[in-house]
Parts: sequence; structure tokens; C-alpha cells
Amino acid sequence: MANLTIAIEDDILKNARLKAVEDGTSVNAVLREFLREYTGNASARLESAKRLIALAHEHATEVGPITWKREDLYDRHRR
Repeated sequence: MANLTIAIEDDILKNARLKAVEDGTSVNAVLREFLREYTGNASARLESAKRLIALAHEHATEVGPITWKREDLYDRHRR
């Protein structure tokens, strides 16, 4: 396992340590998990996006002709 040195503001690190203690973990573990997800889930996100787009196309609805004008919408709010 490799070591990584980062520069971070003192207050951010202090808050991260407090939050990690509250969550029963460590800043090191949080960063390790973040990097694991950051580097490993690109293909999963892409697949999810593709499925979402396919579902949107599959369940698309037809919109009928537009029978109103933009000005009509504004006139309705003035009444």
C-alpha cells in the first residue's frame, strides 16, 4: 500500500477528523473510499446514464399541438 501526502487547511482537516469520529471511521478511510469510487465507478455511472436515457425514450409521451401563445400565459397571470 502506498502513502499519500496532501496539503489541506487546518480547519478542514479538524472538521473532517471530527466528522470521521462521529461516523466511526477515519479520514484516511474516507479518502481511500472516495478515491476507490472516484477511479472505479466511471463505467457504472456511464451505464446508469445510458439506462436512464433508454427509459426516457421508452416512456416518452407525445405532446399535441401548441394552441396557446406565450403572451396568453402572461395575460392569465395579470388577471
